[in-house]
Formats: sequence, C-alpha cells, structure tokens
Amino acid sequence: MLRVKANQPTLREGIALLFASATERLKPVRETRKRGGRREVRELVASPALNEWAQWPHLAQVARLVSERTQGVVTTRETHYLITSLGAHEAPPRRLLHLSQGHWGIENRLHWVRDVTFDEDRCQVRSGAAPQVLAALRNTVIGLLRGAGASNIAAALRTYAAHPQRALALVTNP
Repeated sequence: MLRVKANQPTLREGIALLFASATERLKPVRETRKRGGRREVRELVASPALNEWAQWPHLAQVARLVSERTQGVVTTRETHYLITSLGAHEAPPRRLLHLSQGHWGIENRLHWVRDVTFDEDRCQVRSGAAPQVLAALRNTVIGLLRGAGASNIAAALRTYAAHPQRALALVTNP
C-alpha cells in the first residue's frame, strides 16, 4: 500500500474526485481508538474504479483514509489517498484500514527519512536506472545506520560526515 503524495498530482486529484463524487455508493469502515487522553477516528473507503484510468502498474484499488485526532479541545483532520495492488477480495476496506496502520510504521521509519532527511523528492536524477540505484543506496545507508543502533538518521549522518573513518568502518565491518 502506498500513500499518494503531492508529487503525483494527477493521480491524487483523480482519487480525490472519485471519492468526492461517489460518497453515497461506497460504504466506509470506521475505527475509533483512545490512547493517553487522545481519541482517534479513522475512516477508510476503497474502490477499484480507477484501475484502468490511473495506468499504474498492478493497481487493484485506490482508497481514501481520513484520520481525525482529538486531544483535549484540539481536533486535527488529515486525508490521505492510497493505492494498493491488493484486490477487493484480498483486502476489503476493513483489512486495508488495519494494513494502513502498519504501513505508517514503515512510512515513518523508511520513506519519511528518505523524503525529509535525504530530500529525495527534490532529486533531479530521473533517467534510466539511476533513480532506482539512488533509492537502493539510500535504503542501504538507512539499514546500515539502523543496524549500528542509530534511531535518528539525520544525527547519525552528521556524526559520520564528521568522522569519515567511522563511516568507512561501518561499511567494511557491518
């Protein structure tokens, strides 16, 4: 399951338009959780309606996930658009809702680091295999740093930049 971000504006707008116009036909699933004085309501609705239009490899469903968090008197609301290769028979909306929760852990530990720390979205390398090679190198660096016990990748990068001999040792003696 992937979150559709601003760097895919056509796909994102298409999914938003689908769910804005199809609300009465699609049944959302809801989940409410309370933790530490915070209440979170998550609602997901999914559809295979854009599979051919989107021309995205292996696309089986698109989804809209709305999260509403209330802590005290402050309420925040976020809407995320998702795509998945899991069909409706493999992953009905209830399962997608649960899978999306686990996905955010991966998103926060890997993709967020790639997006924010490595500023991957602004990388101008776009041809041939170079984007995939750079992504693999970033993933390798993140994996090496996590394996070395780093919980803050940005701080670890600064530390190793200041001590290149330690960075070399990390690569040659993982």
